Order: sequence, then structure tokens, then C-alpha cells
Amino acid sequence: MLTIITFFIILVILVIIHELGHFLAAKKSGVYVEEFGFGFPPRLFGKKVGETTYTFNLLPLGGFVRLFGEEYHEESKKKDSAIPKSRAFINKKPWQKAVIISAGVVMNFILGWALISYLFTVGTPVPAGISIEEVQTNSPAYSAGLQKGDILEKIIVNGKETSLTTTPDLVNAAKKYSDQPVSMQIKRKNVSFSVSITPRSKPPEGQGALGVVINQIVKTKQYPWYTAPFYGLIEAAKMTKTILVELLKIPLSFISSQKTNVEFSGPVGIAKIVGEARKYGINALLEITALLSLNLAVVNILPFPALDGGRMVFVYYEWITGKKPNQDLEKYLNLAGIIILLSL
Repeated sequence: MLTIITFFIILVILVIIHELGHFLAAKKSGVYVEEFGFGFPPRLFGKKVGETTYTFNLLPLGGFVRLFGEEYHEESKKKDSAIPKSRAFINKKPWQKAVIISAGVVMNFILGWALISYLFTVGTPVPAGISIEEVQTNSPAYSAGLQKGDILEKIIVNGKETSLTTTPDLVNAAKKYSDQPVSMQIKRKNVSFSVSITPRSKPPEGQGALGVVINQIVKTKQYPWYTAPFYGLIEAAKMTKTILVELLKIPLSFISSQKTNVEFSGPVGIAKIVGEARKYGINALLEITALLSLNLAVVNILPFPALDGGRMVFVYYEWITGKKPNQDLEKYLNLAGIIILLSL
């Protein structure tokens, strides 16, 4: 039960932060914000402060911001409104619309960056290399003379070096160079040297491409408060790039039948991950929250209907052509996008 509550708290924080970005950008651009909702309807209660009604709704799955004249197909409904047309979202300049739409993504990135920066001030574990726990007999590693305790540093092929910092680094390199002799640099008792080894594409059952059981070396990375934001920004950017690259591989995986290097989970799977993180304390929860926030930023910027990136496509169309998008096309594409996302 505590895991479910924790998961919902994290989910609400992520979505509220996202919607807060839209809210602040809309206010700054002079758009009339009709409602800022916590949760989704039906409405439980609300209070109007200034010109915006703040509502609390029954379904605690995040939040939303309702802008005056948010979409072109609503234009006919707003003709009789007492609110000036200049304050309608659809009547703002394309660059202002772009700022408002992208503000949610920016806020999610900032949240991830802030959490990572904080974790760097208190110290957070990061991958620092790979060591061998066991060498299996009759394997490439056994033939190459690798031993327990050896640290795998890099793979060198035709002068190109691939650093081995995390276990996925080794797995991916072994797949990439399967059945090819490569030079592997290892460290044994503080002495580095190279060996020739050939990863197998079809290892025996229970063995890997190299025939080793490996251990992820972890060290604590900590920075002073005044440098943590700088290194936190670098780390957040790296994580965002990784998420984006792996997501973009998905369409190619359908064509090439190659799997991506990440796993995808829905709300139930994410809740389980949150439950595991909760066992390790608040810092682990903050780390998973940062990762989820960066994921939310990347997913929302994708050019898919109903997402912020999908709405940006219409803004770019208007920006470039000087013409308003087809009202029905926008409406039904967004509807189809919502249905597909809910189905997933």
C-alpha cells in the first residue's frame, strides 16, 4: 500500500510540475488561464483566485491546465466571450505558442537536473568499471587467460576504443564484435595490458559471449554545492540523450527486428520499480523521480498527436506557412493520439 501511495505522489509531482510550466508560460504570455486542475475530473471542489479557477478533482493521476481558446476548433465557441480575443492561445504569435507548449518539457528537465544536482551534493553511486567475478571453463575469457579480479577497461578494434564502464557497455560491445577477434585492455594488480579475445555469437546455455561472470564496480560521486549544478546539468543531459536515442530506435527495431537496449514499463511496472527504490531510502526515490521526470520530458517532446511535440508540429506549420492548421485534422489527430496512448 505504501508503494502505491509513494508512486502516486511521484506521479502527481511530475505532472503538476509539467503543467506548472505551461501555466507560468501562458501567464507570462498574457494568455487567459481558465483552470489549473489537480487530478482529473469529475471535480470535487475548486476556488477562483484572480482569473483562474484552481480545482481538485477525483482522479489523482496528475493535473491539467485549461487555456482560453486553446485549439482552433474552439474558436467559434469563444466569439461571445467577454474575454479579449488577444488573450486567447490561438491568437498568440507562433513563438509564444511554442514557448507555452514546450514549457512543460523544460520544467520536467529542470526538475530532473535539480534532483541530480542535489544528489551530487550528498553523494550518489555511479558506475566506475567492470570486474570479473568468475571465469567459466572452455570460454573465450578462459582461453585469453582472464582471471577473477581482473578489471575490464576497454575494447580496441582497428584503433577505435570502446570504454567499459557499465555492464551494458560490455554486453553491447560483445554483441557488436561477436565472432571477431578484438583487443581487450584489462587491469590486474594495478598493471594494464591487452589480450586478444573473440566474443561468441552463440555461447553455450548458461554462459555469455565471453564466458565471464562480472561485477559492476560502483563509486560514490560527490561535489560541493557550488559545482553540483554544473555536473548535474551534464549528467541530466547525458541521461536525456540516452533516453531519446533509445526511444528513436523503436521504429527501427520493428524493421530490423533488433531489440533496443532499454525496457519499457507501464504504470504497474513503474510502481514496482518505485517499490524497489523505496527499500533503499529517500535518495533512491529522488534518483528514480529524476529519471522519470527526464523520461516524461523526452516522451512529451516527441512529434506524436496529443503530446506536446505533436502540438508543436501544428505550431511549426503555422510559423512556416503563415496559415492556420486544418481545425478538424488537429482535433481528430489529437483524439486518436489520446486513444492510442491510453491503449498503450
